[in-house]
Amino acid sequence: MKRQAWYKSPMAQPESLTAHAPCRVDLAGGTVDIWPLYLFHPGAVTVNFAVSVLTRCTIRPLAGKRIHLKSLDTGAEDRFADCDELCAAKKVHHALAAYLIRFFCPESGLELETHSESPAGAGISGSSALMIATTAALARWTGRKLKLEEIRVLAQNVEAQLIRVPTGCQDYYPALYGGVSAIHLDPDGIHREAVPVPAEEIDVRFLLVYTGAPRQSGINNWEVFKAHINGDRRVFRNFEEIVGVARAMHAALAAAKWEEVARLLRAEWKLRKTNAPGITTPLIDKLVAIAGKKGGLAAKVCGAGGGGCAIFQVEPEAKQRVADAIRASGGQILAFQVARQGLRIA
Repeated sequence: MKRQAWYKSPMAQPESLTAHAPCRVDLAGGTVDIWPLYLFHPGAVTVNFAVSVLTRCTIRPLAGKRIHLKSLDTGAEDRFADCDELCAAKKVHHALAAYLIRFFCPESGLELETHSESPAGAGISGSSALMIATTAALARWTGRKLKLEEIRVLAQNVEAQLIRVPTGCQDYYPALYGGVSAIHLDPDGIHREAVPVPAEEIDVRFLLVYTGAPRQSGINNWEVFKAHINGDRRVFRNFEEIVGVARAMHAALAAAKWEEVARLLRAEWKLRKTNAPGITTPLIDKLVAIAGKKGGLAAKVCGAGGGGCAIFQVEPEAKQRVADAIRASGGQILAFQVARQGLRIA
């Protein structure tokens, strides 16, 4: 790793600080948010909402210039004499933290501890939310004043370095802002719009289910990305339809037209499954079928698919019945509410 020095404004360093950022569930328009795919589909939008599954980064001072990186949920840990030793290291265990340390180059010692409530490979942007929390924490710790959009750009770019494939932008906005979002993907930039749907309505109408099968989002997204760029007409047509579904989802969600939201969720999932093999799994198909028999209205996999989490829309009065049936069939219910707040630093 090559060390990159950045200007740091003088400010008193706190005794410690903690940043929190929520994960997200995507409803429509995923994968289109990878540059430059959305430029080929005018009016592209991604619709998602933040969930109260949180990521956290805590920084504490250490004597001298020592750097200690620790992940509580994965057990990854690294110790370095200073930033130069970290940058020279050929192998690190807590790569997410190490890549960001490389850019912020703290001049004094620190312990950086992370934790994510998201299961590994869940498809609810746990890594991206943690990138936001860690980027914001390090910016505050080193005295670098970054606007929210600058935090998003840095977090997204460093995550692309980390996973070595293109990354989409949608995952970072729920982590920054919370709530329900429409991410407009325009030639002049990316614009986040808050969707004015009561969070309580989403809380009672959706179930988040972990299938227990972690997956790497970059793999599925990369295959679809390559097919699109290589001129696969079927994939291009699918993306045109996905963009149309996402625009309609934005309107239906804003108007709280829940039957239309369910119809669009089913349409999105049908289109997404045709983009690339491996997006669904036998267990996911089984859970979707079982939910439908118990009052479930629609479902789709979160993120790039291939395992991880799925989101289920249900009638409020059927929510417990559907949850019980899913649990009995091998799915793990992840309790959540819409995260009303995004990034917080204290």
